[in-house]
Amino acid sequence: MSDPDEHPDPVSDEEIRDELPEDLDAGFVGPYVFPNNNRRRIPGVLYLLMGLGCAVVWALTSGGEPVLVNDGILAAGVVLVLIGAYQLAAGWDLEVDERDALVAASAAVGFPVGHASAQMGWRGLRSRPTWRILVYSADDPPSRRGFVLVDGIDGEVLEHFSEANPEDWSGLS
Repeated sequence: MSDPDEHPDPVSDEEIRDELPEDLDAGFVGPYVFPNNNRRRIPGVLYLLMGLGCAVVWALTSGGEPVLVNDGILAAGVVLVLIGAYQLAAGWDLEVDERDALVAASAAVGFPVGHASAQMGWRGLRSRPTWRILVYSADDPPSRRGFVLVDGIDGEVLEHFSEANPEDWSGLS
C-alpha cells in the first residue's frame, strides 16, 4: 500500500502533450462551413402553424364555458404567430461566405493580409448577418492590423478600420 502523501515523480515539460482525447476528436480537418441563417425559417413556419392552430381551437370552442380552452390559448396563439413572423423576417439567406468576406476585407484595409479571423454577427432588428473580420498584415511580425465589417447578404464593406499594430511581438521571435 502506498503512502497517500507520497508524490509521483515529476513530469518534465517535454513529456506533457496537449491533445483531445480520442473519444472527443472528430478526426475531421478541413474548412468549416458556417450554417446558413435561412434555417430560422423552419421554426418560424412551425411557430406560425402552432399559433394558427391555437387560434382555430380557441375559435371553435369559444362561446361555452371555458374549462380547457380559454383566452390564454388565444394569447399563446398570437404570441406564437408574432414569433413565427419574426423568424421568417430574420431568416436571411447568407450569400457571402467567410472567404468572400476576407477578400472584401483585404481590399478595404489596403495592405497584404496574413493572419485573419472571421466571426459571424448580426445587426439590426431583423438580425442581418454581418461578418466581423480581424486582419493582420502579412509581414513578420505584423506591422498593421485592421477590423472590417462585411455584409453577409451582398458583400458590401460596411465599416473598416486599420492602424499600425501597437502590440509588442519582440518577445516571440
